[in-house]
Amino acid sequence: MKIESIGPRSRRDFLKNVAAFGCAAAMTGTLRDAMAQTTPDWTKQVGLELFTVRDAMQTDYEGVLAKIASFGYKEVEPASGYNDLQPKEFRAMLDRYGLSMPSTHSGLPAGTDVESRLEGGQTMGLKYIENLGGGGGGGRRAGGPAGPANANGGRGAGRGGPGRGGPGRGGAGQTEEAVKRQAQALNENGKVAQKFGMKMIVHNHTMEFAPVADKPEMRPYDILLAETDPALVTMQLDIGWASVAGQDILGMFKKNPGRFECWHVKDAKGIKAMPASLTQGQRQQSADLVPVGQGEVDYKSIFAAASLAGMKHFCIEQDNASQWGDSVAAARVSLNGLVRELS
Repeated sequence: MKIESIGPRSRRDFLKNVAAFGCAAAMTGTLRDAMAQTTPDWTKQVGLELFTVRDAMQTDYEGVLAKIASFGYKEVEPASGYNDLQPKEFRAMLDRYGLSMPSTHSGLPAGTDVESRLEGGQTMGLKYIENLGGGGGGGRRAGGPAGPANANGGRGAGRGGPGRGGPGRGGAGQTEEAVKRQAQALNENGKVAQKFGMKMIVHNHTMEFAPVADKPEMRPYDILLAETDPALVTMQLDIGWASVAGQDILGMFKKNPGRFECWHVKDAKGIKAMPASLTQGQRQQSADLVPVGQGEVDYKSIFAAASLAGMKHFCIEQDNASQWGDSVAAARVSLNGLVRELS
């Protein structure tokens, strides 16, 4: 089933979950108890990718932040700008709700040059960035994330529209040399970002696991892992999309320990039933994305391996949350779902 199509039964289940999990205060205590069982304890760092609630943020950016903070979220990752605020103003808004922003998909805030934008990002608390471009300060509240094409691509299909494959969206049709050039660009940008205490991140969908055009035995994701400097570049593993792509998440951690400092925590149904003949593009388009805990991704085992992965920050994300009737409520359902997974 495509993510644009959500059946009545799924909506009914969703609404039941909203009612079942009750008040945010009780949930926060449960979250603390559940996450305390993991090593390390991520209670103070549970994050939300704001792409999840992008529709609600178009009309009430700060109000949405207040709500998700009341649910127990501690970190956010913007994907549609910074509410037309300057870095100090945005940081003050986050502080009002006890939130921090270690990573972004919105590009750097506005500035006269790269260094001034990096200084602005540093003020806001950024530690991980996708690109050195601007575009975040203007607050593109409608649609997908702000920012130009970057070193590891646009947000891609499966997010309410066709993929925007900027230079670096690794996948089918690219050559080994082209992906290596992307890795080199990431390393070069990483040297600049490092001066401001930041690293570049490589975020994935499914296409990074498709063969490169000239060497079918190689995949862009493997090349990027091999060719990027761990001191400058880390992998922001979208566990949901990687699972849809048929990847062994724990196997990835074992093969490249310490390289996955950031995660997107996402869930999907129907992964095991996908025919082996599907291309990675077809797998992504047919993915049935659901709130965390309602799909097939085994987050209990994955969080148990967080130290092996090198994970420092994670954020929950449901790309199609607005299609479930209430994206903010869906964010709470996903948080409760993760609690159940880790209990």
